[in-house]
Amino acid sequence: MGRAAGLLITMDEPWLLLVTGLALGLLVAALAGLMLACRRLSRNLLEQGVEQSKHVERLNQDLAACQQGIIRMGEDLTALRDQFKRLEDKQQRMDQHDPLSMPYNQAARLVGLGASIEDLTQSCGLSKAEAELVVKLHSAKKP
Repeated sequence: MGRAAGLLITMDEPWLLLVTGLALGLLVAALAGLMLACRRLSRNLLEQGVEQSKHVERLNQDLAACQQGIIRMGEDLTALRDQFKRLEDKQQRMDQHDPLSMPYNQAARLVGLGASIEDLTQSCGLSKAEAELVVKLHSAKKP
């Protein structure tokens, strides 16, 4: 027991109190440093969250503007499609009422069916030069 008692260190020794006090002081300083670092990180995260929220809001505004632009373009496209259809119908009506264009329209259809220059001169009453021109014009449209 005498030997075991010698191994036990009592708190009466001043160096032990000093070491314990220093260790506690270092722990308290480390905890204070960690608390400050946590507060700083928390503040930084909060600021980043605010910035991200602002950025998301700007992106939402940009997206809304793009959507409005797309809607307007769709409406314009529909209006143009309607106007094109009206013009196409008007052109067809004009072609049907124009007696001078009838042989050329018929010749164009016949070329599409594979008619030759001679077929065009006989069935449409075109001259050979006119028939050649119609064949060249309407054969060029084929891929």
